[in-house]
Amino acid sequence: MNLRRTLPIIALVYLIEGFPMGVHELWPIYLRRHGASLAEVGLLSALGFAWTLKVLWSPLIDRFGERRQWVAGSMAVMTVAIFSISQSDPHPISTPLWIAFCVYCLASATQDIAIDAYSISITERGAEGPVNSMKATAYRGGMLLATALLFLPRWIGWPGTFAVAALLSACMAAAVFAAPRVAVPDPGRREPWPALKRWLGESHGAAVIVFVMLYRIGDLAMGPMLSTFWVDRGFSDEEIALVSKALGIAAYVLGAILGGWGVYRMGIARGLWIFGALALFSNLGYSTAAAFPELGRIGIYAAALTESLCSGLVSAAFLSYLMNICQREHAAVQYALLTAAYRLPGIPAASLSGFLTERLDYAAYFALTAVMALPAFAFLPRAASRIDAGSLDIRSR
Repeated sequence: MNLRRTLPIIALVYLIEGFPMGVHELWPIYLRRHGASLAEVGLLSALGFAWTLKVLWSPLIDRFGERRQWVAGSMAVMTVAIFSISQSDPHPISTPLWIAFCVYCLASATQDIAIDAYSISITERGAEGPVNSMKATAYRGGMLLATALLFLPRWIGWPGTFAVAALLSACMAAAVFAAPRVAVPDPGRREPWPALKRWLGESHGAAVIVFVMLYRIGDLAMGPMLSTFWVDRGFSDEEIALVSKALGIAAYVLGAILGGWGVYRMGIARGLWIFGALALFSNLGYSTAAAFPELGRIGIYAAALTESLCSGLVSAAFLSYLMNICQREHAAVQYALLTAAYRLPGIPAASLSGFLTERLDYAAYFALTAVMALPAFAFLPRAASRIDAGSLDIRSR
């Protein structure tokens, strides 16, 4: 499928994929507004194990059914879960509410498997840069749609807000069928685990996994505390929605576009080096804003937009790398393994983020997250050797 046909399809499916994550990011604000402690908000990040464990059921997506059906079914489950959240008491966090959160995350992780495998199937080698720019843009567009829901609690309350989110999820479950059907190749329906073992056994397989695990750990560790930082600094829901979320998403999209263009021009490996370093330094911007309250709102605005811009840059390079090293016929399993590895170390770091922030303060914790990803760069040269040097050069088309 050529690039002009691919990009609109990528835009649709990643808009759908981004919406659930945007809803997920509303939860810390919702819980903090209703009296949850930083430690409780941090523990919510443990639900990220759904994305780590998804590799266990990823062969089902390769072996059975059509990938659009998996996406639609997952969205339907999320519709029920988010409606259940709207009917539950947020403080204290009850068992039914925890169950609803868990079901929602499991369904969202399953949807991610299907959409990621679908996108790899329709993307030509060499097109990863432009495709990942579109993925990041559309994904953040879906998150922005969810973020816009922050304007509703003042008028209809949080239960009504989550009911609206459930309705939007149901609409997206139907909308996915506007994308064309892509059949899974026959080899992908046979022996995913032996194929995965052979793939991991190729050159520097262990270095690839360690690199993927460490490369984005700083952002994963910092993420849960960003919303609470804004709440604790006295920002309103609307201001958080507008600056931290909406303008942050715009900065992320700009970064993703620039990052995709950069990867397209200079290659994936150089993009990983340059954009990865910028992402680490951007965490220090939040640390500076937290350490010097006299910088006021302007300091926090600048830190948020810089961090979002750098996240977009590094995401374009990192996702291009993950797509490039996967085999299309086993994309669901391989990409699920890589994204699970990416999230695995971030889960305990994010889960402990509240405890560490309470003991260190925001400034020290944000600085610590900037250090966490440094070891990844020691594995980058070997991990980069797996990049497909024979990728199709679409620039000649």
